[in-house]
Amino acid sequence: MITVIKQDPYGREITSYQGEIIQQTAEGIVLQAYWTRAAKDPGYTRFEPGDSFIEYYYVKRWFNIFDIASPDGIRKGWYCNIAEPAKIYDDHIEQIDLILDVWVTPRGETLILDEDEFAADTMLSQEQRQGAQRGLQALLALVTAQIDVFASLAKNR
Repeated sequence: MITVIKQDPYGREITSYQGEIIQQTAEGIVLQAYWTRAAKDPGYTRFEPGDSFIEYYYVKRWFNIFDIASPDGIRKGWYCNIAEPAKIYDDHIEQIDLILDVWVTPRGETLILDEDEFAADTMLSQEQRQGAQRGLQALLALVTAQIDVFASLAKNR
């Protein structure tokens, strides 16, 4: 097991939880985690207890990706956090969240979340803003090209 620590732009802990390591390489780490909180419906999907999260953290990419499925294995979509590259330690992962998020449906439609909050936020440094924009563009390019974590999109379109 490894602990994931999500931090705000100043490095303060927002939340933490545990996941099981599936794979680890020089580029990053893949975890299995489960939604353990109360059901939450942000409007584009519903997160429910027992939902499976395959989480991809990268040491050089400015995002992470959560491949989310219901307890019976039906993919709900991908939730992607625009964030600083992950810092991976033996017992935990730290990642600074940069406010922007992207929801990708199983058919490949994308919804960019929190753009107004990102534009108005004064906590982000210039480096964080530039990294977030590069990360967003790189992530959207992966979705459009249907490669890497999004390779299964070609089957769903």
